[in-house]
Amino acid sequence: MLRKEEILEKTSNGLNVFRHYIPCQWRVGRNFFNPLYEDKKASCNIYFDRKASTYKLKDFGNDEYSGDCFYFVSKLKGLNCNNASDFVEILKIINQDLSLGLLENVERSVPFIPEPPISAIPENKSKPYSFMEQKFTRNELKYWQQYGITTEMLKAYKVCSIKEFKSENNEGKSYSIVSSALEPTFGYKSKRYIKLYRPFSKMRFLYGGDIGEKYCFGLEQLPAKGDTVFITGGEKDVLSLASHGFHAICFNSETVSVPTEIIHKLTFRFKHIVLLYDMDKTGLESSAKHEKQLSEHGIKRLLLPLPGTKEEKDISDYFRLENVRESFLKLFLDLLDTLYSDTMTMLRSCEIDFNNPPEKAQEIISAGDVPLGTQGNILCITGGEGTGKSNYVAALVAGSIRPENSQVDTLGINVYPNTQNKAVLLYDTEQSEVQLFKNVSNLLKRAKRSDKPDEFKAFCLTGMSRKERLQAIVQSMDKFHYQYGGIRLVVIDGIADLVHSANDEVESLRIVDELYRLAGIYQTCIICVLHYVPNGLKLRGHLGSELQRKAAAILSIELDGDATISVVKALKVREGSPLDVPLMLFSWDKEAGMHLYRGEKPREEKEKRKEKELVSVAREVFDQQTYITYIDLCEQIQQIMDVKERTAKSYIRFMREKEIIIKDPSNQSYFIKGHI
Repeated sequence: MLRKEEILEKTSNGLNVFRHYIPCQWRVGRNFFNPLYEDKKASCNIYFDRKASTYKLKDFGNDEYSGDCFYFVSKLKGLNCNNASDFVEILKIINQDLSLGLLENVERSVPFIPEPPISAIPENKSKPYSFMEQKFTRNELKYWQQYGITTEMLKAYKVCSIKEFKSENNEGKSYSIVSSALEPTFGYKSKRYIKLYRPFSKMRFLYGGDIGEKYCFGLEQLPAKGDTVFITGGEKDVLSLASHGFHAICFNSETVSVPTEIIHKLTFRFKHIVLLYDMDKTGLESSAKHEKQLSEHGIKRLLLPLPGTKEEKDISDYFRLENVRESFLKLFLDLLDTLYSDTMTMLRSCEIDFNNPPEKAQEIISAGDVPLGTQGNILCITGGEGTGKSNYVAALVAGSIRPENSQVDTLGINVYPNTQNKAVLLYDTEQSEVQLFKNVSNLLKRAKRSDKPDEFKAFCLTGMSRKERLQAIVQSMDKFHYQYGGIRLVVIDGIADLVHSANDEVESLRIVDELYRLAGIYQTCIICVLHYVPNGLKLRGHLGSELQRKAAAILSIELDGDATISVVKALKVREGSPLDVPLMLFSWDKEAGMHLYRGEKPREEKEKRKEKELVSVAREVFDQQTYITYIDLCEQIQQIMDVKERTAKSYIRFMREKEIIIKDPSNQSYFIKGHI
């Protein structure tokens, strides 16, 4: 069976295949006319690809013909090089036409003898050249200025005015070009080469030295990081964009293969890489082709509102036609609008309309003047076993279903009446059905209800799997929302039983996000009971961390010094300070058959709690450093206690009064740990 490697070995790495099928006179490294179509300009070149170790053809006029010897034969014979059967046929054709005899066991009758003189010519031999610079004339500067390109920009990109250029043509004969007023000559300089630009000449581009295959103009002028870089069709476009405050590069032409390694590196430096080619036929075809080829790199394509004529086709023409930076920026924004249309459509409904401000979230639960549970938010209640969490929550539910104009004991919390009889839902994931029935019966007694009101629903979810529990909550909330014209309050007693592990970050994020979403959709307050013991000011586990971040308020229920009395403390409140919430007491009353409110702890106790917790904060802060500024201390208190800046500043004042922190005697700009 014929192999690709055998043919390359027998044909000097594919060079002899090109010699056989290209009858015209040509040399490696020199441009010649493509014999496969009516080529108006000698833009074909045979070169040695060192990476692939094969000879290849590069057609700068039409990239469709660029490739190795097998690809060239496929184009010649009308075959598909990417098709396996066609490729085998290509190998057979080359073997037969060049008389390689790779399938024969006898010697070849007509051996193929290459031409040694031609093969000895190096493939990338650069022609000698020299040039003489001159100062830009007034007319030359005027030419650049019409595109907004300044003298400073020309200097930054190493563009010069050429007085005279000398080199050799493809036949090795010397020639020279002298610049004139009618035919000025400019140069894009590099250490290894120079690319000449003659805007008013028939041959607009000439080269001196080895320009290489990875020519990229403007690359060294790019910043280390940026938002957008444009890939244009030519150097003048790069200069014009740079002059208007945009980053840009270009390769040798729009039809060359874009070096993917350069694009790959640019993806780490820029958010957007945008093709901005000419609007003529060649530019449109090339930009569409390159957009497809580079799709894995997220390349975008921007089309200019130009007709594509000789005078109006590129970004330089766009600015020459008196379009300003803002108008081009709008074109780019329109492109982003198109790319992100679905997202932006969705976001429009989420945008804050300051002409129609949203209604203030209605308070459902509060303590004094501090709101704890509001529409669209989560209230978290936490504490240890036997502290009375379930009974405390039952009191909040009782307050929501009490008869109109009646007063009930809600254990010190203000629960606003449910005047519209919206749904009140209790989901218990921990207690048995018998225990839940008993608790609900006591709840109704507290609410001064002889019968359960229809809008109140209590569910025991212990018989469901964890996955089924969340689904049941979501779907039932939707049904009851429509059935009762809204949802007043939702209690999930045992939120940890909705996840496999409270330390599972992914699950915890998903559950809390979903509950927060539901609270917003149904404009209700969702009370989550977390069966964990608080550690300082933060809840444990990923589930606790997420609730700490998303909840509007967190209440902790602990046993007081007297084990028969429970105390309610605020760990977090979104509106105000948790230390402004009173320390509320409640305990079991045997005669009443329920827990009753026992008042607030004295102010002295509140002050002691405040001092104790701020001492804990100070120790946490100064465990990391000895000195701290006022601003840094304020930021750390906000982060540790999850409070606003105003509250953090009030805490600093209190800490100074109690000498928890003191000014550094040697530098009054810093605080140090006080007498703690």
